[in-house]
Amino acid sequence: LGNLYANQCKLAEAEAMYSRALQGKEEALGPKHTSTLMTVNNLGILYADQGKLAEAEAMYSRALQGYEEALGP
Repeated sequence: LGNLYANQCKLAEAEAMYSRALQGKEEALGPKHTSTLMTVNNLGILYADQGKLAEAEAMYSRALQGYEEALGP
């Protein structure tokens, strides 16, 4: 749903959905699961689209570190 909202330029709604999905995935799968990390990356993309560059960088860094730990460099 977050992707749909983002594609419709409903960025506030997309952020809410991504945040909700991230919380659920962290609880169910853990913070290092690749599905969780995909949502982290999606939040990074959304933040970049919103001009929230510091937040985007933090999400991208978190996703990269998690992917490297899960899959190797």
